Formats: sequence, structure tokens, C-alpha cells
Amino acid sequence: MNEAPASPIGQPLDRVDGAAKVVGRATYAGDFAPQPASLCHAVLVQSTIANGRVVRMDTGAAEAMPGVLLVLTQRNAPALPQKGRAAVKPPAGREMSLLQDDAVRYNGEPIGVVVADTLEHALEGAARVRVSYAAGQPELDFERAKASAYPPKAGGTHGPADKSWGEGASAMDGAPVRLAATYTTPMVHHNPMEAHATVASWQGPKLTLWDSTQHVSGVKETVSKTLGISADDVHVISPYVGGGFGCKGSVWSHVVLAAMAARQVGRPVKLVLERPQMWGPVGGRPRTEQKVELGATREGKLIAVRHDVISHTSSFEDFVEPSAQPTQALYSYPNGATTQRLVKLNVGTPTFQRAPGESTGTFALECAMDELAYRLGIDPLELRLSNYAEAEPDSGKPWSSKKLRECYRQAAQRFGWSRRNPVPRSMCDGPWLVGWGMATATYPAHRAAANARATLMPDGTVLVLSGTQDIGTGTYTVMTQVAADALGLPVELVRFDLGDSTMPQAPGSGGSMTAASVGPAVRAACLALREKLGHERAWQEAKDAGAQRSALRAIAAGRPEPLAADGQDAPPANDKQPYATRSFGAVFAEVRVDPDLGVIRVPRIVATYSVGRLLNSKTGLSQLQGGLVWGVGMALMEESLLDPATGRFENANLAEYHVPVNADIGEIDVTVVDEDDTNFNSLGIRGIGEIGITGITGALANAVYHATGQRVRDLPITLDKALGIAENRNS
Repeated sequence: MNEAPASPIGQPLDRVDGAAKVVGRATYAGDFAPQPASLCHAVLVQSTIANGRVVRMDTGAAEAMPGVLLVLTQRNAPALPQKGRAAVKPPAGREMSLLQDDAVRYNGEPIGVVVADTLEHALEGAARVRVSYAAGQPELDFERAKASAYPPKAGGTHGPADKSWGEGASAMDGAPVRLAATYTTPMVHHNPMEAHATVASWQGPKLTLWDSTQHVSGVKETVSKTLGISADDVHVISPYVGGGFGCKGSVWSHVVLAAMAARQVGRPVKLVLERPQMWGPVGGRPRTEQKVELGATREGKLIAVRHDVISHTSSFEDFVEPSAQPTQALYSYPNGATTQRLVKLNVGTPTFQRAPGESTGTFALECAMDELAYRLGIDPLELRLSNYAEAEPDSGKPWSSKKLRECYRQAAQRFGWSRRNPVPRSMCDGPWLVGWGMATATYPAHRAAANARATLMPDGTVLVLSGTQDIGTGTYTVMTQVAADALGLPVELVRFDLGDSTMPQAPGSGGSMTAASVGPAVRAACLALREKLGHERAWQEAKDAGAQRSALRAIAAGRPEPLAADGQDAPPANDKQPYATRSFGAVFAEVRVDPDLGVIRVPRIVATYSVGRLLNSKTGLSQLQGGLVWGVGMALMEESLLDPATGRFENANLAEYHVPVNADIGEIDVTVVDEDDTNFNSLGIRGIGEIGITGITGALANAVYHATGQRVRDLPITLDKALGIAENRNS
């Protein structure tokens, strides 16, 4: 017998789909053209008021245009079950705008669809629709609306609105040192390179949707129930997604509207959102106001913590940004209390945006910890180490695995933290003020039930299928590695495919759970296939990939039916889960601030993470780096500006909504500690898609304070705030 080859898991394998993307062979939703000669194009007609109703829509000029096939409005849209409200639980089933009534609830809400033979004709047709409204008074003022803030219903992803343990907030009164501050984060919006896109085609009663989605099975379920048709009659295909970050995790109005329009015109319809339409009808991160209060001994031991969160939602549906969740888990203290309240505004319903709650919440908590460290005269790193949580604070459960101490030690050493002069404005490089800040990163470890199938193909390769998605994170690649490892085959003899609702069902790609959920199912399927092949020794004794393939081809040829095996994996029920499951990290950041202009530069970021085992060291570190880059944007640039008079976003384009570019990013030094969390799943892995954007905003804000002496508690940290000439809440 030959020695077993080294496991492909953890190796820096190039993306197996990389070449297809580089040369343009990768087909995204908007690239599909069923029946090209008859393919139509659809464009949304959107409201221009924030509250009221449509009195009249004059569609005559649009309908008279050459090439226009349909102007779909409330007047001629088919009646849908439940008036178009999805018959599934949010967030998969949002309350959509499907032309079932004349209500207008936010500026930019879909109120019509124009379908034409070309995109140009559809755009011109949409521009010619004239709408008359009976306008009502919208609520667009967050500060004023706070008077009517209310607790969300318990359940969902956020848990109860209020939570406390120990003596709760009452223990704060006896703390020798108390710190209270308010931190805010603005509305921001996703901007994946690929905007939302759907192509809909009917063949009799059967609907095929090519959709840019983070959950192919979720689209199948939601669309079938919303339209009132059998789920067996809906087929969803999504082989490539050009970024999602949460906005493509739910089914939004345009998906169902495309299907409705396609059925009405009897031809395939393509509907691709324009870039400005990414603001409003497909969600975004809600605004938050967070009050954090810390009570501690003079030596820095936390006695009590309180975190009160207010975030906005739409006037017609609740969405919760659970910003207090990291406070419930990150540090050890005996008494805690967190609350969550919602404010209704006349805007589109917010949604998940990379690390929802955790990214906004760690900004507030980690800035408060930095402020407490300065109040006590204690090094910010030492303060965190002295309050290290050996178990989950509120439940007392042990962690499935946690190596945050090693993260602190490694990252601090690489960054050179011990050389930091703690006095604000004490470090300079020529004319630049230099600031060093740090913070803790964290994100929950999630899993869900997943299925996979492995099949020996006639050509001697193995095809592995799971109905998951690759939203740019490398799922094709890491699942190929998992399968090859379980089968004992080189990766070139394994092909992994995904993105089709006819494949074995898998969960949505959100909550950083795709790899942790689908990976064990793929492993189970491949181990089951390997067991079926167990008595066939030739393929295992082969000396190279060519010989193995020949042996497997011979095995396949000798069977009347393909040899296949299914695999499943699911987490235990919550009440049977013995461990608390989270990932952690330590983030250190350096900023340079121009003392005259307030310009902020970020020359370097150093971070180390405790995230379990990495499936691919190249794609894994890339994911973490990408989160840090987004954190630079969140901390210093991103803000969606809502016009208080009209409710329309003033900067709904990439010219005025600023995101980081290459010139904004300096050195990023990212590592992970050696870890194998088999208490969490059989592969020892935890998700890494979102933890990279947690902690980094706090580290940058703390670095700006160290550089300037100006404590900025309101994101983004623009140059006027760094100079202290802009209004800064609670300063």
C-alpha cells in the first residue's frame, strides 16, 4: 500500500472556478437567456413619494411605444393569495410590493413593471409612465420617531427583546467606576458588484427562475407559496452570485414581479436592478443608536454592563439589528442587561448586512471598553484580558473551542503594541498624528441541516452535489477539498456542483454557516460512497491520479446503475447543545491623521482569529481580509443619506456613496491560530464570512482617538469629526 496522500483540507488550493470567472465563462443570473429570440426585458416603475397611495397611473404613452409589450400595474396585475404576502416566515418571506393595492409605503417602492423587447425600450417606457398620488405625511425623522419606539416580538434570529442576568442593571449603582456613552451607526447599503437579477421563464405551469440569490431553496419555497403554485413547479438556478452580503438572502419584490410579468406576456423576462435601485427595495443595514454603560472596579474588573439598542425598521414590517448580542457573550461579568427597541420609518425594510448586529454592536462595545481603559489608566489589551470569558456569560456553557488569548498575544506581538505610548497625540510621523487602537472581534458559529450526494461517474471521477450557493466565498473550491479528503482522491478527480433547487437541499448562505453546514454533509456522502467502494482495492492501490481514474472507470463500467451515496448532517436541537459556539479575534489598527485637514489614512491592520480549522488557507485569509476592508469603509466612509423631505436617498450611486478602493488600504496582516473545533462539527470548522467586519470599526475609532484626542462615537468618522468641528453625540 502507498502512503496516504496529504489531506487537501487547509491547502491553499486555487479557486476551481477561477478560470471560468477570469475568461467570462461563469454564468450569473443576468447572463441567462432562455429562448434568446423571445427574451424580454423588464424595468421597475418606482414611487416618488414616501407615504400615501396611487390615485392614477397614466400608462398610455408607455404602452404606445414601439417594443413595449406590457405595463403591469395594480390595475391589471393578477390577484395573488394573501395579497402577495409570502406565506413563509421572514426573513425568507418578506412582505413584498406586488401590485396588489394602491398603497405607497416608501420612496422607491415598486408600483409597476414595464416589459419590452429591449432594455432600452423598457427604460424609456418606464420613464413615460405618469403617476398621480394622494400623499400622506411620512415619518422620516429617527429622533422624533424614537418617542414611539417599541420592543420587537420575541423569536427569530434576535431572541427576546430584553435580557438580563445576575442583578441586571441594578448592580451598576454600586460600581466604583461607571462609564456611560451613546454610539450611533448610520443607514448603509450593500453594493455587491452584481446587482440583483432575475430571469423568469414559464413552460406551461412550470416556472424556472435564474436568480442571484443566497438561498436557492428559499426562493423555490417563497415564490411557490407567494404565487399559489406547487413547489414542484418551481425550479431555481443560481450557479454564480456576484456578491450578496445579506441583501440576496431574502426574496424581494422584483423576483416575483419578473415571474408575474413573464406569465402575462408569455415570454421569458429578464429583470436586473439598476445601481440606484439597490437603495430601498432590497434592504440595507438599519440605523442604530446604542447606549452602553459599564460598571467596574478601580482595578478594571467589570461588575455590570448595560447595552440598550434602538434601530429603525420599515412602517410595515419588523427587522431587528441585534447589536446587543456581542455584549451578551464577549466579556465576563456577573450582572448584565440588554434591550432592543424598534423605530418605524417610511423606508424599505432593512435586512441582514455582513455581520448584522455583531458589526454595529462591537463598534459600540469596543469603543466603550477603550474609554473605560483610559478612565482607569489601564492598557486596553490588559483590560480585555482581565475580563476574559472562560464560558458564555449568560448561559454558563463552556465554549466548543476558544483561543482568543492566543489571538491577543500573536496579533499584539506582530503589531508591536508594547511600543505604544498611550497618551493621545503623543505619537507622530512627520506632520501626521499616529494612532494605535485595538478591539475584539466576534461572531456566532451557526449550523443548519444540509444534504449532499456523491456519485461515481462513468469517466472515473466523482460528482458531488448540494443545493447550496457560492456567493463569491469559494464554496466550489472548499467543498471540492472536503470531498477529495473524504474519498481519499486527488482534487482533480472530484467535481463539486451547486446552485440548483433540484439538488439535495442545503441552507441559505447567511450567518457564516455554509461551510460549517454543507461541509459535514459532503463529507458524510463521500464517506458513504467510499464505503460502498471499500471492497474494490484497485483504485486505492493505484500509484497516481491517472491510475486511480482508470481503476474507478473500470468499476463504474461494471455496474448497470451509477454508484451513489447520500449524506446528511444537522446540529443538535438548541436545548441539547452542550456548548456555546462562537468565533473570536483580535484586531489592531494604525491610523495617520492630518492635524490640519483631518484626513485619515490606514497604513496597516494586524488581526488574528480563532475560527476553527481553515478549509483553504488562501480563500480563508482572503475572506478575513475582505471583512477588514469593508470595516474600513464602515468606519470611515459609508453612509446612506436620506432626504428628510422626500424619503429618497441622496447618494444612491457609487460616485457619492463611498467605499474603499485599493488606494485606501495599506498593509493587512491576517493570521489564524491553530484550532480544530470538533465539538462544533465533524470537520472542526466554523464560518468565517462575517467575523472579519466585527471589531475593526472599534479598533479604528480607538486609533483615531489615540491619534487626535477626539472621541468620535458616530460613524462614519469623517474628517470634520476627527477635527472635532462636527456635532458628535455625547462628546
